Amino acid sequence: MRKRLDLLALILYCGFIYWLSDQTTLPTPNLFENEDKLNHFLAYFLMGVFAWRALGHLPWRREWVLSATLVFCSLYGLSDEWHQSFVFGRESSTLDWLADSIGGLLAAVSCYWHARISVKA
Repeated sequence: MRKRLDLLALILYCGFIYWLSDQTTLPTPNLFENEDKLNHFLAYFLMGVFAWRALGHLPWRREWVLSATLVFCSLYGLSDEWHQSFVFGRESSTLDWLADSIGGLLAAVSCYWHARISVKA
C-alpha cells in the first residue's frame, strides 16, 4: 500500500508542477532578485524526496536510487523548461533547470544519508 501511495504522491506532484508551468503568470511575490531560482530549487527538492520514496521501493542499492532520483528530477526539470518555452508569457531558462537539478540532487543526497544513518542506528 505504501508503495502505491509513494508513487501516487510523485505522479500528483509532477502533475502539479506541470500545471504551474502551464500558467502564463504565477502569483508569487517578488521579494528579491532571482527569487524564482529559490522557488525552483525548493520545488525540485520536494520532488526529489517524492522520487526517492517512490524509487526506493525498487530492489536497487541505495546508490542506484540516489542516481535515479537525480536523473529523474533533472530530466523532468529539462522537460518542464522545454514545456515553458511554449507557454505564452513564460520563458525557458538554463539557470532554472540548474536550480531544479541542484534541488533534486540535494534531496537525493539528504535522503541517502538519512537512510544510511537510520540503518546504523
